Amino acid sequence: MSRHRLSRQITLSMSAVVAVAVMIVFVGSFTFYGIYLTYYPPPPGPPPLLPEAPDFVLIAVLLLFALVIAIFAALRLTKRILVPLESLAEGARRIAAGDLTARASPGDRSLGETARLVDDFNAMAQRLEDSVAAMASWNAAIAHELRTPLTILRGRLHGLADGVFAPSDELFRNLLSQVEGLSRLVDDLRIVTLSESRRLEMRFEPTDLEQEIRQAVDAMRPALVEAGFTIELETRRIVLACDGVRLRQALLALLENAKRYATQGLLRVSTRAEEDDIVIAVEDQGPGLAPDFAPHAFDTFSRAEASRSRRHGGAGLGLSVVRAIAEAHHGRAQYRASAAGGAIFEIVLPLSRAGNHIDEPAE
Repeated sequence: MSRHRLSRQITLSMSAVVAVAVMIVFVGSFTFYGIYLTYYPPPPGPPPLLPEAPDFVLIAVLLLFALVIAIFAALRLTKRILVPLESLAEGARRIAAGDLTARASPGDRSLGETARLVDDFNAMAQRLEDSVAAMASWNAAIAHELRTPLTILRGRLHGLADGVFAPSDELFRNLLSQVEGLSRLVDDLRIVTLSESRRLEMRFEPTDLEQEIRQAVDAMRPALVEAGFTIELETRRIVLACDGVRLRQALLALLENAKRYATQGLLRVSTRAEEDDIVIAVEDQGPGLAPDFAPHAFDTFSRAEASRSRRHGGAGLGLSVVRAIAEAHHGRAQYRASAAGGAIFEIVLPLSRAGNHIDEPAE
């Protein structure tokens, strides 16, 4: 569509140049002869059929004047077209050579289509630069997260091989813990990466959401109780077309996040209906998130306090996994502060699929 608009604008501009040239010759001739014949009337007799020499000179002068104006207008139009296109070509060459900061100049924006083309190119270049920067940040963050457990494993294994450490159940449990941590990290990275590329596969089927929640809570209960938490469940039977395994994984990530960072005490896991949505909530007793960090809580590799995350073993991926799974269900993950000052992390799922229903709580 833009190409046709640009072609039409060029055609109209060139037609206007030709029309102006014709008008100069036509009007100029009538004006000249009108003035000339006023002061020098023609001799009696029929006028000549063919132009005479002075007529050819006049026509040549007027055509030359019109040609100069046409050339000037054509050069201006060519500049308006070529300047942004040359800038665009130069920007493309610089980007191809590796300079991702290169941008094109739209010129005077008198031709809207070329200006929009340059704007689109600049937007594409900016997205490319952001993607490369994000990739570099991801690579650095992943290398940083993998380095600690790999260093521990290598040190322990070297110690075993050299006889520095004596084989023991505690040492093997520690090594197994590091391997499991690596496995979780790789799985979390896989989920987040697939979500970013819109390729996270889900298996939607009618699922008893209450049963999945209870299984996740039961799996985490020993670790939570040992960490000083009391778990309270407020759920009802909900049949939802979803991927139960993924939702259980998201809930486990929320519970693990609470175990690491929340104040010891009551931990409430609940479900509720809100208009056309089902909300799964995990509420703790504090300390909550800082207001400036809360909007970025679900970003990849985000941490409220880096030192605190290191101390508790967090990689900054747990909540981004929750967001990825929620969005794969066409829902969302969100945070809000509770009235008591704690944190409430929620997974909001749409209740619009066929077969979904909520059972009333038993009396």
